[in-house]
Amino acid sequence: MLFNSYEFIFAFLPLTFFIYFYLNSKRLTVAAKGFLVFASLFFYSYWNIIYLPLILGSILFNFLVGSALSKESKFSKKSVLVFGIITNVALLAYFKYSDFFITNFNLSTGLHVELLHLLLPLGISFFTFTQIAFLVDIYKGGGEVQRS
Repeated sequence: MLFNSYEFIFAFLPLTFFIYFYLNSKRLTVAAKGFLVFASLFFYSYWNIIYLPLILGSILFNFLVGSALSKESKFSKKSVLVFGIITNVALLAYFKYSDFFITNFNLSTGLHVELLHLLLPLGISFFTFTQIAFLVDIYKGGGEVQRS
């Protein structure tokens, strides 16, 4: 579903808008936020549901790293932040550049390693860099992980 498709403009967006604000008007803010998360995940997985575990795993990983950053642990906050950033960038690099590196490896060695032909997940750069910004904000003390 694209942002300019009829199904988004005339079905998904109005339905999501009205349900979210209806729940808020009934003072069900946790339910409204939960619905918005569900709607966002539905929108993301509508294109290709196979990538839903990828975004869920990424969200869970960054939540756990953010939690570790917001409390004392045996690891320094800087090392936890660096670990989180490297892991996020590695995930992005895997999807974006694995075939590039395999092709160059094949050219330089004369081997014929099979290309992965990975389909780039929708919005992976956006959600990866957004989650890195989330981790940096927590590291700098500008935010905290909230549990409802």
